[in-house]
Amino acid sequence: MKKIKNTSYILEELIKAILAKLQPALTLERIELEPPKDFTYGDLTTNVALKVSSQIKQNPLKIADEIIGQLRQLLKERGLDHDIRDIKNQKGFINFFFSRDYYYEQLREILYLKAKFGKRNLGKNKKVLVEFVSANPTGPLSIAHARQAVIGDVLANVLTFLGYRVKREYYLNDEGNQIKILGESVRLRLKELGQEKVDFPPEYYQGEYIFNIAREIKNKGLRVKNFSDYAVGYILKIIRRELRDFRVKFDYWYSQKQLRRRGKIRATLDLLRTKGFLYEKEGALWFSSSRWGDEKDRVVLKQDGSYTYLAPDIAYHREKYRRGFEWLINFWGPDHHGYIKRLEAAVQALDKKPDSLSIIIVQLASIFKAGQPLQMSTRRGQYISLREIVDEVGVDTSRFFFLMRRTSSHLDFDLEIAKRHTPENPIFYIQYAHARICSILNKIPCPSKLKKADLSLLKEKEEMVLLRRLSEFPYYIYLVLKNLDPYLITVYMQNLANDFHKFYDAHRVIIEDRKLKDARIALITGAQIILASGLGLMGISRPKRM
Repeated sequence: MKKIKNTSYILEELIKAILAKLQPALTLERIELEPPKDFTYGDLTTNVALKVSSQIKQNPLKIADEIIGQLRQLLKERGLDHDIRDIKNQKGFINFFFSRDYYYEQLREILYLKAKFGKRNLGKNKKVLVEFVSANPTGPLSIAHARQAVIGDVLANVLTFLGYRVKREYYLNDEGNQIKILGESVRLRLKELGQEKVDFPPEYYQGEYIFNIAREIKNKGLRVKNFSDYAVGYILKIIRRELRDFRVKFDYWYSQKQLRRRGKIRATLDLLRTKGFLYEKEGALWFSSSRWGDEKDRVVLKQDGSYTYLAPDIAYHREKYRRGFEWLINFWGPDHHGYIKRLEAAVQALDKKPDSLSIIIVQLASIFKAGQPLQMSTRRGQYISLREIVDEVGVDTSRFFFLMRRTSSHLDFDLEIAKRHTPENPIFYIQYAHARICSILNKIPCPSKLKKADLSLLKEKEEMVLLRRLSEFPYYIYLVLKNLDPYLITVYMQNLANDFHKFYDAHRVIIEDRKLKDARIALITGAQIILASGLGLMGISRPKRM
């Protein structure tokens, strides 16, 4: 069986070629082709005529007509005119209406390729390092870290699916003032356990885990020389275990302390000094980051000889490139937003292209219980940990809920909804669709060969809607790459589950009409394949019964 061509990709390339002829000097990064929300506007739509009208200096309606006229001829020459039954110019939008045969072919491709459907070598083995979570080892992971963990993990899964060579890294900020405070917090709690009266500063870490570390030292009769090192080691074991149980694995754990001890920070500053990008002022050493768009220059070495946060960060990113990575993706919390420009400047100072670094800000999450938000404070030890969320609602539900909003949007996590086994809980609804299909397929003792099924018998509205939704899977996976936001998978999966349940409620699969039964078995098998692929990319289980 020959592989079916990706029609949307071909359309994009053809439109680019047409525009190049209309206006050779036209600058357009890419053609936006996407499924419209309303099916009456077709199966794919593009606003390219509206976007280029100001550059071409023509009416967008006229541009759209010109593109459509040339497209019809090119599609006919390529033998693709049977895939697209109509192309309409609707107020400057070019809307494509696919034929039923196109969707039947898409289903056949799904049945043929199975888990490989939608897989494309867009990355061409480009080496990518995704650095995420990277929480200071001063306490168990919070829900903010949990959200970052699943977003980074799922994006890495998608990039791998699309042909990138991806590695995951956790950067350990295992030295500095916060680590000193951590050690002092443990030392003072140990004194308290020995019945000594201590003055515990409010800015020190006050969670129960600090007492646990102190109790372990006391109960084991340990003589601890460096409380900070001991506490970091203790907490790192907790973090590693929590991430493992959350199905998040890292290829590397990179230590800032080792970065400094190996002279990497000093060597990087020496390099920048040689390039003329460092200068001394007021007894400190400054990086001229304003050359590359930062609002002002930044100190890298303070008057007392200690490094600012920026110095090890520049050295660390230099090491990422030295290790052979071509694209660096960092996930940061919202408190680091103002830090982006200075690191982008550092990358350019290291002679790397600006687009070789992508920094994604992950907004915070709030936990709601009984309609009320739970208050959190890491220092006071009053926060909801990743472990507590997983224990209460499970790994699958936790992962899905943390993905359910755009990365750039604040997330409200409702524990009551997350625990429900009803359609109100979206992940239950999706997994139930997968289990429902498995249950149907298990009732077929000797299933017919799906390749021989007459798919033209699928004509009902619910059947065609489901067929169309299945064909959109590669597009949504591509959108994740384009936006670097796996939230879009959750949107697609909810729509797919909804379309399947509507089909299931309206039509029986196991019927006396053998040919129609075979066609519907092929349809739900295709749905099962795509549901399994989407759940797999999200790191969520695929239950066969519920």
